[in-house]
Amino acid sequence: MPVAVAIPSFFHPSRIIDASLVFSIFKANKTTMAAASSSSNSGAFTTILKSVSFEKEIKKSKFIAIAGPISDDKSAMSFLSQVRDPRATHNCWAYKVGGQYRSNDDGEPSGTAGKPIHSAIASSGIDRVMVVVIRHFGGIKLGTGGLVRAYGGVASECLRNAPTCVVKTKVPMGVEVPFDLLGVLYHQLQSFHIEDMKQDYDTGKDDICMVTFKVDFDQAEKLEDALKANCSRELKFYKH
Repeated sequence: MPVAVAIPSFFHPSRIIDASLVFSIFKANKTTMAAASSSSNSGAFTTILKSVSFEKEIKKSKFIAIAGPISDDKSAMSFLSQVRDPRATHNCWAYKVGGQYRSNDDGEPSGTAGKPIHSAIASSGIDRVMVVVIRHFGGIKLGTGGLVRAYGGVASECLRNAPTCVVKTKVPMGVEVPFDLLGVLYHQLQSFHIEDMKQDYDTGKDDICMVTFKVDFDQAEKLEDALKANCSRELKFYKH
């Protein structure tokens, strides 16, 4: 079962890599780019917890799929630069971030590598992920259908073996609260694991403080109800 966690840094198959690594420039060959109608940039989404790999030999060609969590195009290109094998015949890839995706056939016949990899990502239900499939040619041509099955198959198997996590996005909230109720407010906020709490005492209203914070998107209404139930006076809430 997936677990709820914050967005992790992405991992290299052999060692942990910090997400702030310098991004390399990569010129994509036969790169396709499209936007889907999905709105998974908000709410919650499932991604992989760490980098995983899967290897399979198909008619003497070695296919190595490597999947890793990413946050945007730049982190995808950084991940690609680290896992691609310059000695390989092809380094094909695809990634998905919310409603955006890109794919690359890297010299394979158009539509036989990048698109099947993307289809594997889409069918897995996993977001913020990149899959790179490295091929070492073994001397036997697979044909169009064989390539589609090979690239899509190893990508699907790689993602199937990946540990996943559910990431909940945070939404900003604010509440105007009298000074004497700040203690009650802080006690309630602690139980909802809020982040980025700030206080502004210069509100222009006597004995009123503005407290802003971020809370899990699916906990916002519950938090508001809890504050109303435990504070003796009416509070003014702000949501973004």
